[in-house]
Amino acid sequence: MTFSQKLALVLDSGRVRNFILGVILFNAVILGMETSDQIMARAGGVIQLLDKLCLAIFVVELLAKLVAHRMRFFGDGWNIFDFVIVGISLVPVAQGFSALRALRILRVLRVISVAPRLRRVVEGFVTALPGMASVFLLMALIFYIAAVMATKLFGGSFDEWFGTLGRSGYSLFQIMTLESWSMGIVRPVMEIYPLAWMFFVPFIMVTTFAVVNLLVGLIVNSMQDAHQEESVASTDAYRLEVNNKLDALEAKLDALIAARKD
Repeated sequence: MTFSQKLALVLDSGRVRNFILGVILFNAVILGMETSDQIMARAGGVIQLLDKLCLAIFVVELLAKLVAHRMRFFGDGWNIFDFVIVGISLVPVAQGFSALRALRILRVLRVISVAPRLRRVVEGFVTALPGMASVFLLMALIFYIAAVMATKLFGGSFDEWFGTLGRSGYSLFQIMTLESWSMGIVRPVMEIYPLAWMFFVPFIMVTTFAVVNLLVGLIVNSMQDAHQEESVASTDAYRLEVNNKLDALEAKLDALIAARKD
């Protein structure tokens, strides 16, 4: 077994994964403490030193993965994700890059690449994106039609909410989220237009209860499919391992039988 193979086995071990997960969570706490002026005034030097130590651990981990996997490292999307996150943390503060330093908190997102269950959730979400695009297109058409109608119907009396197409779209989005939709918008409109409920109620039924739930259903189905694929892969790997052990045992038995005959 080569050095790179041994290093890959060490990096994939449960102890190393748990250690990296612990460093990520610890670093998240450190980055949160940096936002407190009182804490930084008392122990700013120690906190910054610990932050640099965590970053050094992440850099060493990535370098070890590059040595172990070489160019195959970039064949895994999660490795690229980790590489970008850590790379952002190494951007210098000077020369207008100080705002990017605030993105160091993105290191916490590395929990996703370390924790298998979180990875399954993200993979299910990504798998659902093509179907979600169709739903978003449908939502955009509904919003456009409803915004044009609302501007024509209510824009003259309620310019602040429905005076333009953009204002109508924003007001309709607020109504879709059910945020103060009744007392804040619809009931005042109904004081002048008593039949306005005939427009708003069907809009809420279609967008909030139909289209949004359709999005949720797509994501749930994608996560179930991803979980099923992972279960099948685990089962196949277990069967392959058992078959290899049985073949090895059978070969040993054949060798013993042949030895006794001789």
